Amino acid sequence: MQLQSIQKKIYEVREQKVMLDFDLAQMYQVENRALKQAVKRNIDRFPADFFFQLTKTEWQEVITNCDNLPKTLKYSPATPFAFTEQGVAMLSSVLKSKKALQMNIAIMRAFVFVRQYALVHKDLTEKLKELENQYNKQFKDVYEAINYLLNKDKQEVTQKERKRIGFKK
Repeated sequence: MQLQSIQKKIYEVREQKVMLDFDLAQMYQVENRALKQAVKRNIDRFPADFFFQLTKTEWQEVITNCDNLPKTLKYSPATPFAFTEQGVAMLSSVLKSKKALQMNIAIMRAFVFVRQYALVHKDLTEKLKELENQYNKQFKDVYEAINYLLNKDKQEVTQKERKRIGFKK
């Protein structure tokens, strides 16, 4: 159960799997402000590939795509920090509580599971694309016929709604 709840808090930003500071603060049972302060005080431990701050555009995209974010955070003027797997591991050395260590172990397991899951399903995705390309040529006419039938009703409505021109009774 804990693994699933952690997996829901792993987002993809800049083509990287990351966790956001407010989720980590909640899991570590510390204030978000304290977590950010600890990172800023130990900034030399967090190179650019360990964490980054989201831009306003990226933050808006995360808000748009994720419906499980707390409502109070959606309107926050500050953009969150995003921590990669290595950044999350480094947090345990900055936040030295026993809870941080235990949560770090669980989070590392979640990242490993997500990585393994992606590798397994990558093969399936590639096979589906291959089959789609193979049969796409054969079923092109069927797809076109279905699209025509789906859009036929819409075209009829627009024909009825248009203003008639020419001789009127």
